[in-house]
Amino acid sequence: MNIQEDIRKQIVQELKINQASQCPHVVICYHSFYHNGAIYLLLEYMDRGSLVDVIRQVKTILEPYLAIVCKQVLQGLVYLHNERHVIHRDIKPSNLLVNQNGEVKITDFGVSAMLASSVGQRDTFVGTYNYMSPERISGSTYDYSSDIWSLGIVVLECAIGRFPYLQSEDQQGWPSFYELLEAIVRCPPPCAPPDQFSPEFCSFISACIQKDPRNRASSFDLLSHPFIKKFEDKDIDLRILLGSLEPPVNSSRY
Repeated sequence: MNIQEDIRKQIVQELKINQASQCPHVVICYHSFYHNGAIYLLLEYMDRGSLVDVIRQVKTILEPYLAIVCKQVLQGLVYLHNERHVIHRDIKPSNLLVNQNGEVKITDFGVSAMLASSVGQRDTFVGTYNYMSPERISGSTYDYSSDIWSLGIVVLECAIGRFPYLQSEDQQGWPSFYELLEAIVRCPPPCAPPDQFSPEFCSFISACIQKDPRNRASSFDLLSHPFIKKFEDKDIDLRILLGSLEPPVNSSRY
């Protein structure tokens, strides 16, 4: 954090705002402090890691569980978008954390954009390019709907067990960085295979992954989507799935 004093004060102020966040689907920031040239964050401990850890063990997540995950993430996005007026900018599997109580929470918002821009990166490219919306990659103006694109890509990845722009499960990466960016901007968006998933799920993914941001549903509207509503009256407990997983770290060390 070897940066200008006014920028450092701005970041500290943002950290204080984050500590005041009151949403059960955003990871709690209990405290933050500046020491020896670095900013430290004290965050809520999510003992089952992230969605990366989940899909690494189960390979794919079934629709009923995905509906529960989506609902909680959407509730977090509604809070960020409508109450905090924050674009997350970096929705991806590693930023969606889970615990053994079946809770899913968004982490790493707001501050990440400020930290990145303070050291010379443009806001347009804050985030992980794989999950960036086409308008962000092309340098166009973007809004809350860019988070919805990212959520759709994440959910589809959890459902099919691979990054949606990869051609097969065996393919480890896109041929090149620029070819992937070109595909996201120029090619038709990925979709859920209708022969493998319910019409409700396919519709949900389509509502998220629209090339034109004006055609994407909002986080608030998606909470009422038939895919989310389909499982609300079912006795589905995400704790069953998460409780069966190995924790991402050896907790006996702490």
